[in-house]
Order: sequence, then structure tokens, then C-alpha cells
Amino acid sequence: MFDKILIANRGEIACRIVRSAKRMGIKTVAVFSEADAGTLHVELADEAVAIGPAAAAKSYLVVDKLVEACKATGAQAVHPGFGFLAENAGFVEALEAVGIVFIGPPTKAIAAMGDKIESKKLALAAKVSTVPGHMELIEDAEQAVKISRDIGYPVMIKASAGGGGKGMRIARDDDEAREGFRAARSEAKSSFADDRIFIERFIEEPRHIEIQVLADGHGNVLHLGERECSIQRRHQKVIEEAPSPFLDSATREAMGAQAVALAKAVDYRSAGTVEFIVDRDRNFYFLEMNTRIQVEHPVTELITGLDIVEWMIRVAAGEALCFGQDEVKLDGWAVEARVYAEDPVRNFMPSIGRLVRYQEPAAPADSGQVVRVDSGVVEGSEISMYYDPMIAKVVAHGPDRAAAIDGLQAALDGFYIRGIKHNMSFLAAVMAHERFRAGRLTTNFIAEEFPDGFHGLALSAENEALLVALAAVVQRIWAAREAMISGQMLERAGAPGSDWVVAGHELSRAVTVTGEAGSYRVSGDHGQMQVELEWRPGEPLLRASVDGKAVTVQVDRRGSWLRLSHGGAQLDAQVLSARVAELAARMPKKEPPDLSRFLLSPMPGLLVSLAVEAGQEVKAGEELAVVEAMKMENLLRAERDGVVAKVHADPGSSLAVDQPILEFE
Repeated sequence: MFDKILIANRGEIACRIVRSAKRMGIKTVAVFSEADAGTLHVELADEAVAIGPAAAAKSYLVVDKLVEACKATGAQAVHPGFGFLAENAGFVEALEAVGIVFIGPPTKAIAAMGDKIESKKLALAAKVSTVPGHMELIEDAEQAVKISRDIGYPVMIKASAGGGGKGMRIARDDDEAREGFRAARSEAKSSFADDRIFIERFIEEPRHIEIQVLADGHGNVLHLGERECSIQRRHQKVIEEAPSPFLDSATREAMGAQAVALAKAVDYRSAGTVEFIVDRDRNFYFLEMNTRIQVEHPVTELITGLDIVEWMIRVAAGEALCFGQDEVKLDGWAVEARVYAEDPVRNFMPSIGRLVRYQEPAAPADSGQVVRVDSGVVEGSEISMYYDPMIAKVVAHGPDRAAAIDGLQAALDGFYIRGIKHNMSFLAAVMAHERFRAGRLTTNFIAEEFPDGFHGLALSAENEALLVALAAVVQRIWAAREAMISGQMLERAGAPGSDWVVAGHELSRAVTVTGEAGSYRVSGDHGQMQVELEWRPGEPLLRASVDGKAVTVQVDRRGSWLRLSHGGAQLDAQVLSARVAELAARMPKKEPPDLSRFLLSPMPGLLVSLAVEAGQEVKAGEELAVVEAMKMENLLRAERDGVVAKVHADPGSSLAVDQPILEFE
């Protein structure tokens, strides 16, 4: 077994690998860029080596620097995590040249499966079901159109070296094929330095289901069941679960057998994932093989009880798997949600900044559920524009799917993040959706259920009643505290026992709160509720029992306003005396400034290109600019016809959110 390994990655996966290595008694070496100095993965590791500037191309992707870090620290092996150099055969060869072990598959498997065109050919040879398509290289947009017509629309245009949703476009007609080819090739070139493109048929009502495989160097290859990863946005997975609510035992066995056959065909070693597209009739087709650990591996670990990272290390050290396929048992259900630094109500634009508050959730005691949070941040950490916007993965395990979903919803209620925007309201909305809870999933789920984007989760009548009652209780506690501090009589307006109005945007509810010492009776327009809680002013999480049901609510106070968040929805309100509420309702409303003449940057990022100039006429839908942030290019288009009056930013400029790029007449 190794004495010391280097982790050629950052963030949550680096922290995840450190924890497994420590349990095995193995020392770890972290590497870090200038932007990551002082981050959690650096703190957790036994040693750390600086490897360059913030840009990944000058630090985490520089093979020579990583090899030198291994030599300088005496690391005997390297775990690549995912992303960066995890599937780079040249990196493996550079390590092997100096006697350092790569904790992953051999170069032959990486090279074969890393090229989506060649991997399809190998899959066909191994008798693995594949999607119909054109597997040869495509030279230009017109050839892409011709091939797309031959295959039959809709088609998927994909980068051969792609991954993570980058370099992928769906085309349903000739115009979309031309534009999709151009966009996919451009994105592939900037992300992977490889602009080769291929086209395959797009499967309607597809489900994305993958098989986790594990192989050693002694001829043993097995699978650990499947993961359902159909909830995706822009081809990027958002929510994953294991097992799949769709597969029956026969399909699971068939998919597992084909995944194992493909792994054997390339002499695979280590952990890997074979991804399939599954249609409505449970026909499945090989999509690609990821020759690394997957972001979503925790759901498999929770239902199998196996530590996949540990087995990657053991296999790399020459050990054989000590269990067979028959011994792999699936226990219960696990669901994972990816928490991203992005603003879901602004078309999921990236959000950067400092985590001013950061508090991770835990499963309630005696709940029978397990909550696991994999993260690489702590309170005070900075989310920068240089790397992937994922903050953490939250995973819940329960005896069945409903229990796992309930556990994850409760965990999101208890996950408190402030300082940047995040997507937890959207995650909660998806998991509360009737179609998701019924398991009727496809990769089109988000596009179909949120066709106009996500605009926040509306308060249900039940949630509104709950939050109105708790807002009144919170104000009751604040009022009692302020009266005690000031020495004022408790009979003043707003004191305990008063009749109040919970007033917000288009909301006015009369309530009365009685009781004390953590037990309150709230009565009003929504009837009566009994609230039991222990909460102090200033605490971000309010954990209460409301009519015997446990709830967790996030509480923020902004001047005289309260914001209470629960189940992905929120209530913004003031708790006022009846007279004050009456006067407040008469206050004039301040109109927001008119910014319709400006093209504003929807996110912090780099202005890659500008397609127009001052004095130019533009039509609705015409390309105006491309802004790059967190490794993704975002195309900005004109919302209506107009004339450009002034250009406020030049290509190459760093933009802040809402910074003007163009101004129209």
C-alpha cells in the first residue's frame, strides 16, 4: 500500500479523497493555485504545494508542475479526481515515466474511451447497444446539415472529447444544425483543445442511466448497480439517485452485463462509469464511458456500503477485489443534489463572491435517514470565476425513494448559505414536483416543466400559513427581547399577546400570538397552530414543531422586514400593529429605474466577443455578445429590434454582474 499520494485536483473532490486516504492511514499532498491558497483541501491535506496562477491552464492542467510536486514530496501515486487531467492519457504516461502510479485506469482504456467516436466503435465490437449516428469526423457546418438530414432530426451534435455538458447541442432543423455545429466546435476547442465533432440521433423522452463498474488488475470486473441522472440542465446533471425508479431487474442485469463487457474489452482497471440513454420502452444505448470517478458516486456508496475512492487506491496498489458480483447488494435509496453558485431566477447565471455564512445540514436524530454533504468550502471561502460553480453535494439515504427525497428536502431547508446566490430553491422545487416524486423522469424534465425558466417557487397555501405563523412567533420573540433590553412595558404595541398583521407583497394576514417559554398558540386567518421551538434572535435556522410536525425554516432579518424560507419558497413580510399596517399600505411605491436601453452582463465574467458596434442596427434574436464565466460560454441576443448607441465594454474586459455592455438608442 502507498505511504503518500498526491491529489491532482481541488475543491470537494480533493477533500473527499483526503478523507478516504486518512482512514486508510495514507498521507496526502494537496496542490493549489494562487486562487486556492488557504482553501479547505489545502488545510485537510498533510502537505500542500503551490503550482501556479489561478487559471487552470497555468496550474492544475500543467503536467510538469504536478510531476515535480510528486518528486518534491515523495508522493508514490496520484489520484486525479474528476475534471482537469483525470482522463488525460498523456498525464498518466508522464507519471509512469518517473515511476509514479496513476490511481485510475491504464492509458489504453483512457485513450479508447476518451474519444467518443472511437469508444462507439469499440462498444459496437463488444456487442454493446449504441445510438445510431455518424461516427466519422465532420469538417464544416454544411456537412453537419447533410449528415443530420441523413440521420433524421432531431440530432445531438457532440464534441468527441467533450464532457460535463460542454460541446453539446440539440438540433431540430438545418439552421439549428449549422449554429449548433459552430457553437459546439467553438466550446469544445476552448474547453478541451479538441474541436472534433460527431453527430448521433437524439432519443426522444430519454433517460440518462449509468452503470458504475469496478475492476482490478487480476481479471475481476463487476458493477455496482445503476444511477439515474436524468434531471439535467444544459446537459449538466443536477439531481442523481440510485437505484433508478425506472429499471426492472432484467434491464438492470442486461445493462450491467454490457457495462462489464465493455470494461473487459479495454482491459479496464479502477472505477469507471458506463453511461446509457434509455428510451420509454427500456431500450438502452451506450452513450460514453467516463474513465474516472463521477461527481455522483456518493449515491452508489450509500446504497452499497462501499468506498469507491478506497477501492480505486487499493486497485492501483495492486490489490484484488475481495468480493464478487453476487455480494454486491443494494440497500435502500439515495438521492443527491448539486448545490451550485448560480442564480436560478436569472437563467442560472453564475454567482461569485464570499460565503459570508455557511452552515451544512445534518439528518435529524432517530430519523432513520443519513445526510451526507461533500464540499470543499467553509464559512468565509470564496467562490471564484475560475473554476466550476459547484459549492457542495447534498446526499440523503433512506429505506425507500420517498424517504430519501423527504430527507434531502429537509436537508436543503437546513443548508444555510449567504453571500452568493445559489440554486437550492430550484432543487427544492424539482423534488417537490409531482412528476419527479412519481419517478416520471426524462432528460427533458427541466425544459418541459420550467419552459420559461425558473421564477421562484410560489408559496402554497399550506406553506404560507406556516410561514405567516412563524413570522408572528419570531416577531413575538424579538419584541419580548427588545422590551426586556429597553426596560419598556410589555403592554406596548407589538408586545407578546398583541394582535398583529403579517404584511408583505400582496399579503396581509391578521394573527394573534399567545404563550411563552417556547410554546405558542398562533391564531388568525389560517386557523390555529401550536408552535413549539427553541430559537434565539439572530440564529439563522429555526427548528420547530408545528402541530406535531418537525420543520426547519431559514430566518433573515433586514431592517423591519423578515425573510422566512422553507421548502424552496420564501415569505418576505413585516409584522406590524394594525394601525402601522394601515399606514404602511398607503405609502407610495418606488418605481425601479428603466434599464431597458442597456444590454447588461447577466453574470460576472469575461467579455469574449462583441458582434456589433455603435450605430449598427440589430434585429430581435441577433447575437450581440458572448460572456464566459465558470468555463461556460453564454451567448447574449437582442430582445427586440434597435440601434446600438454606445459600446460600454470591449472584448477581453472583465465584467461585473449588471455591468452595461451596450446601450441602445
